[in-house]
Amino acid sequence: MVCALALIAAVVAGCGGGGSSTEKTGESEETAEGGGGGGESEGGGGSLKIALLLPENETPRYETNDKPSFYKAVEEQCPNCEVSYFNAGGDAEKQASQGEAALTQGAEVMVVDPMDSKAAAVIVEKAHAQEVPTVSYDRLIENSEVAAYVSFDNERVGEQQAEKLSEKLKEIGSPKGPIIKINGDPADPNAALFKAGSNKVFEEEGVEIAKEYDTPGWTAENAQKEADQAITALGKEGFAAIYAANDETAGGAIAAMKGVGINPEERPVTGQDSTVAGLQRILKGEQFMTIFKPIVPEAEIAAEMAISLGETGEVKTKKPTQMIENGKTEVPSILLTSTPVVKENIQETVIAENFVTPEELCEGAFAAACKEAGISG
Repeated sequence: MVCALALIAAVVAGCGGGGSSTEKTGESEETAEGGGGGGESEGGGGSLKIALLLPENETPRYETNDKPSFYKAVEEQCPNCEVSYFNAGGDAEKQASQGEAALTQGAEVMVVDPMDSKAAAVIVEKAHAQEVPTVSYDRLIENSEVAAYVSFDNERVGEQQAEKLSEKLKEIGSPKGPIIKINGDPADPNAALFKAGSNKVFEEEGVEIAKEYDTPGWTAENAQKEADQAITALGKEGFAAIYAANDETAGGAIAAMKGVGINPEERPVTGQDSTVAGLQRILKGEQFMTIFKPIVPEAEIAAEMAISLGETGEVKTKKPTQMIENGKTEVPSILLTSTPVVKENIQETVIAENFVTPEELCEGAFAAACKEAGISG
């Protein structure tokens, strides 16, 4: 099975930068036997054309985790289903065009992680007009006939980040901060939830936010510019920590501090997504924490939703759903839980869950830090 999945990944890898690829999951060298089993969802026995549309490849998780996890989940639940893959490369207009292309190619179900949650409504509505259901993946598409939604409790993610940073601020003797706050992309509804959750905790803890920014595209480059501006305005000694909404923005903030001679080990920085780069910065002491969001169950549920919608027209999942309003309709939804990750629990979280391997994390200069943190295969 491992070899078969690696083959699938190799076939589609060249198309991630904004193109598309198609893979009939049943054509790999080996296929999983049976469907999902248990509960209401029994896995697909027929054949469906499923389109997977992901938003960008700046954030490593989409190509490294989400895409292969979704392919594997579909293969296990519906071996004869066919997946067409598209990556918008950070361009909402391109994603809209990709949605049209997927429909033209005969997609019977769409799974869409929107680059822009408002703009992506046109994708959903065009699909709906052709009686093609859409699963909103990771980010909720607004004001449209979304058939199902799977993500994490994203306001809670923001709370977890702020709770850990507030604890750390007390530990280093700066319980009130002040902090620089680098939020995510304003076009991403999840960014608004991270922001709301973290601001709620910072207000409760009395942490002063000296400068706050929203970061277009979630890019490290934009985050670095924002951190540079904040440090220039506040001075090198004018802040105690940086809240960064994810690992990419954390990397930009850390680069800004290094650029002006600030030791990032002395200014805790948050993150999210448990990227290899973020975890390695945690091992080095440059980044304080990240958030682990287990992508495999998210992708499995997305596949389960897509297959049940395509085969029965209804959302059938093992986990119970809740209804979430998207501005036009109430959407059957599943929200998963996340876990804060610091140096001390890398082994028992991301390593234990096989989200990253010790080989990925501990290569070269990071071997000693891994050994110190008790990380092993």
